[in-house]
Amino acid sequence: MGQEGGCQCGAVRFVSNGDPVRAMGCHCTSCKLRTGAPYGVGVYFEDEQITFLQGEVQHYQYESDTTGRWIRNEFCPICGSTVSWTLEMRPGLRAIAGGSYDDPDWYKIEAHIWARSARSDMCYAQDMSVHEQALPK
Repeated sequence: MGQEGGCQCGAVRFVSNGDPVRAMGCHCTSCKLRTGAPYGVGVYFEDEQITFLQGEVQHYQYESDTTGRWIRNEFCPICGSTVSWTLEMRPGLRAIAGGSYDDPDWYKIEAHIWARSARSDMCYAQDMSVHEQALPK
């Protein structure tokens, strides 16, 4: 059995199966705007590990102001919650918004990326891997 989650109103539901490729905190401009928070959390899977159980998502494609590559956000058309996204730089992967899981404690954040854009008062766990930009492929 996989890990389930969904949007704020419950119209969109998904399940992720198996272990994620990686889970990261991201301090890039796109994640901050997408979440309205100091950073976003993405739990990355191979596309085939994600199944949408109900509802349809709408898409918004954002072009990065630093790399020029696209990020396609997928969100609930009713409540506006972003539940997933895909990235031009990571073909075949889909990120699930970490906070959209029913149990957000099941995965472990392994790194923080784009730390050069982080708030000046950001604190990281002592053993956390922190990167000024994106992780290499």
